[in-house]
Amino acid sequence: MLKSCFYEGMIEAGCDEAGRGCLAGSVYAAAVILPEGYQNDMLNDSKKLTDKRRKELRQVIERDAVAWAVGVVTPEEIDKINILNASILAMHRALDQLKVRPQAVIVDGNRFKKYGDLPHTTIVKGDGKYLSIAAASILAKTYRDDYMDGLAEEYPQYEWKSNKGYPTKKHRTAIKERGITPYHRRSYNLTGDGQLMLDF
Repeated sequence: MLKSCFYEGMIEAGCDEAGRGCLAGSVYAAAVILPEGYQNDMLNDSKKLTDKRRKELRQVIERDAVAWAVGVVTPEEIDKINILNASILAMHRALDQLKVRPQAVIVDGNRFKKYGDLPHTTIVKGDGKYLSIAAASILAKTYRDDYMDGLAEEYPQYEWKSNKGYPTKKHRTAIKERGITPYHRRSYNLTGDGQLMLDF
């Protein structure tokens, strides 16, 4: 069973991101504050859930959360500041939008930059340990998937509906054959051959 909080007696926001390893599209992050003592046995790391279950849980999280928000950083910004900084910025943008101000932040992973004067803790595999981080992982993943499904309508040849921008063989083949879109991250090794498209 996942734990309800790290900082006892404080309003705590859990943060996670989705899309770091993608070749295309924005990186998304979410911040979630759950009620004190909240429990939901179905909440887990979004990667361990089916797409159907993630969508069902998104509705539950948005209904039950004290506050939640999603932050986005564009491919252009990723190319300028790198994906680590972009992921952290997306989390900060999500935190900025929370209707209730947290007193502490817990983050999936091992890297974060101080957010205001709030205490924060990074937790490796935190999305499988703490409910608010698991909830954030589900929101970040589902909102990003919806975004990539929308882009797939515009550029069906890259199969983003199925790969969500990740570096599959078919995605890389499409890049080699058709070139890149405005949504591709030019600072990434897009074709897998070590060549970067840095004319930006």
